[in-house]
Amino acid sequence: MNKRQEANIRVKARITAALLTLLNEKSISDITVTEIISEAGVARASFYRNYSSKESVITTLITDVLEQFRAEVQYDGDNYYTYDNMRRSFEFFSRYEKQILDLHRFGYGSLILEKLNQFHEEIAGNMPQRSIERYELYMYTGSLYNTGLVWLQNGKAESVDELSEVFYQIGRFPNRN
Repeated sequence: MNKRQEANIRVKARITAALLTLLNEKSISDITVTEIISEAGVARASFYRNYSSKESVITTLITDVLEQFRAEVQYDGDNYYTYDNMRRSFEFFSRYEKQILDLHRFGYGSLILEKLNQFHEEIAGNMPQRSIERYELYMYTGSLYNTGLVWLQNGKAESVDELSEVFYQIGRFPNRN
């Protein structure tokens, strides 16, 4: 990665952190781009080079985290319900604990779930729109998100391994890998 790309990653991180800080004070509709760039210490052009709107900052954050996840997990053909992928999911919940809890607190939990659903639909591939497997996919994604969220809210009292084992056993997912 060259220095320009690294600098842009830092700018995006500062903009995201600034927006999350400002969301502690008021709703996104009451926050201006001027306030975001002032809090972030970046130029207006830097904001618009990376984002089309205030809302796209949040959407991009979620999408970027999911793309990092995609790069780190292994999908075994049609089976993405593996123990290892579940464990990796909870590791990501832990790694991005503050962002997840903040976004949920600010009312963006449904956006996170929507992006998780889209992510898993992409991984599942060409699944017919009226396929019963879609419901399995949504049950998995919804229960994974809800379990991870409650785990974070409760201070991660259980280890990633304990949580993954319970989640895997209750879900009775096939082909433990």
